[in-house]
Amino acid sequence: MRRSLGHTVTMLQLLLLAALALCGCYAEPGSDGMQRVVGGTEVTSHAWPSQISLQYYSGGSWHHTCGGSLIRQNWVLTAAHCVDRNMNFRVVAGDHNIYKSEGTEQIFSVSSIHVHPNWNSQNVAAGYDIALLRLSGSATLNSYVQLAVLPTQGTVLPNNYACYITGWGLTSTNGQLSSVLQQAYLPVVSYSICSSYSYWGSSVKNTMICAGGDGVRSGCQGDSGGPLHCAVNGVYQVHGVTSFVSSLGCNTRNKPTVFTRVSAYISWISSVIS
Repeated sequence: MRRSLGHTVTMLQLLLLAALALCGCYAEPGSDGMQRVVGGTEVTSHAWPSQISLQYYSGGSWHHTCGGSLIRQNWVLTAAHCVDRNMNFRVVAGDHNIYKSEGTEQIFSVSSIHVHPNWNSQNVAAGYDIALLRLSGSATLNSYVQLAVLPTQGTVLPNNYACYITGWGLTSTNGQLSSVLQQAYLPVVSYSICSSYSYWGSSVKNTMICAGGDGVRSGCQGDSGGPLHCAVNGVYQVHGVTSFVSSLGCNTRNKPTVFTRVSAYISWISSVIS
């Protein structure tokens, strides 16, 4: 069963496909539609300065719904299922506690949304769960806000490669909200293992990357669109965009968190930004 980290509205549809997207989109704070890194710990403040909070406006206030990565001063990388509804979005960079103003935040409206043309909102397991957001202004780079580094096109990390997921989700499938950014160690699960019968089978495509699956640590709703950070040659790169987990529970054993593999979409990213 797959749990996409996506819209509350589409969750029932996706349950039929055995997956649920992880963004927790359009769920009000405190509802069980918004869930976060499971088995993680609070990060050192601003330790991941390319991480952003994607928020939507409802009921007179802004609500966190997904994560994302600042890849240019005016471009954010996130998941398609986070933004394929007509909502009023904003991006907050330089944040740590999403419920407090800490003086480090930079807030931008979204001027345009570019969802991958092959994205199918009815089937997260088909892939292409990737989108780019053009911001209304350019972020100022400082110790709190930095650009993410993307991998070289076609890069595929080996089994058990060390990576970390970050996000603002609940700390268990039906747990409590975390106001501060969390991280969890999620080693890569190779495509050959992740696509085997005892793992995800044909639900996983070779344009995805699996990580975790130990039954303890995972992504969860509210983490969608956020990064999977993996160090290559001493530099952390964003190798994944958080996409879906099992509907049996975010940290179901042998059902690793599934990410869109960024290295499979470098050409598309470049074409949109240029």
